[in-house]
Amino acid sequence: MSVAIWFISGKPIPRINCRFSGLITVVLFLLACNGRPSHKEKPALEVIKPLLLPAPLPVSAPEYERIRNACMKWYDSTLKQIGFNGGILVAKKGNIIFERYSGTGHLPGNDSIDEHTPLHIASTSKTFTAMAVLKLYQDGKLSLDDEFSKYFPAFNYPGVTIRTLLNHRSGLPNYIYFMENLGWDKNKLVTNTDVLNWLINRKSELENIAPPNLHFSYCNTNYALLALLVEKVSGTLFPEYMQHHFFIPLQMKNTFVYTREDSNSIKPSYDWKGRLMPLNFLDAVYGDKNIYTTPRDMLTWDRAISCNLIFSPETLVQAYTPYSNEKPGIKNYGLGWRMDIYPDGKKIIFHNGWWHGSNSTFIRLLEDSATIIVIGNRFTRVIYYAKILANIFGGYYDSVADDETENQKSPDSIPPGKTENNNLRAPGVSKKDSF
Repeated sequence: MSVAIWFISGKPIPRINCRFSGLITVVLFLLACNGRPSHKEKPALEVIKPLLLPAPLPVSAPEYERIRNACMKWYDSTLKQIGFNGGILVAKKGNIIFERYSGTGHLPGNDSIDEHTPLHIASTSKTFTAMAVLKLYQDGKLSLDDEFSKYFPAFNYPGVTIRTLLNHRSGLPNYIYFMENLGWDKNKLVTNTDVLNWLINRKSELENIAPPNLHFSYCNTNYALLALLVEKVSGTLFPEYMQHHFFIPLQMKNTFVYTREDSNSIKPSYDWKGRLMPLNFLDAVYGDKNIYTTPRDMLTWDRAISCNLIFSPETLVQAYTPYSNEKPGIKNYGLGWRMDIYPDGKKIIFHNGWWHGSNSTFIRLLEDSATIIVIGNRFTRVIYYAKILANIFGGYYDSVADDETENQKSPDSIPPGKTENNNLRAPGVSKKDSF
């Protein structure tokens, strides 16, 4: 005799085949009744309402073809030529104009990368962390000029504020280096709390501490601490906060913050020769890195920010205000966003990422309603050269300069027989062509 039992929750347990199924039914029913919490004890299920993006604005057929053809020429002459392993997406007014996926998640492998394959975006994750903090600020749960010690009283670095963490002016040293230099056991994973505790307890041993707000210094420590701040203020673990406030409402189904439970399901990364880059003792820290996502989900994120669906115009002014003004030039940093600000008023809002063999670029042309996204899990510096595609939408610049440590020059990043100039130039994409 076959019996199927349904609990009050509506979830079935597996069918039971047993000659004494009647007795089992009674016993299980009594156990279910005795173990079931009362109405008052039963926790309410959280209902996460979806956030609906506005429909993309129309793009004329000639404009669509012009953009698509220019992207295709650049893709064929750069990424395709170096054995690109990842995805690229270019959009205008929310419309996907050009999209390509190449390679496999494992090398060698048969798990083809497609629009549903999450890859590690490394430091581009900082854009999410920054906006999570700005959401708490917008909701009145913190002030950007609060000192970090207001939330973590043992933090003994006076003058370090939330704002100086966001804009990389905190003066703190980089945990990527000091955890190892101070003798961390590499057989153990470093956590965000470990980073905070070593900053507090071993301050006298740390080098390269600068007075806060003295100058810009790109530092992963800042964003590891900001993830802890999100947890402290929200009362929710950072990965869960991101899911509940951004990823689930925006239906970013292929996006998540990596935790150790994901170790067997994520796609690994490789160096430019295709050699596996294994995880190490620093891979449990999030906030500065560790978001896995897809180009399509990143486009959703871009549109959600741009259309004021989550963030007010006033909040975005904070995000895009340049704070690194001590050096002349077009390069600057806001709150979680790099910026190229040109004399004619044009601005590129972007962020790059590089961790192990994964690297990414997320380029937003607000004035032209255009977005360029490239993510790969086999390292190639050419991914950063995608910024040249900005010239499809308007005359921005002549060359791509190094922007941060993720972009540092490396002989491993340039394929044999190629030079940076070879890779930067592609048919139909140049400064003089103001498309």
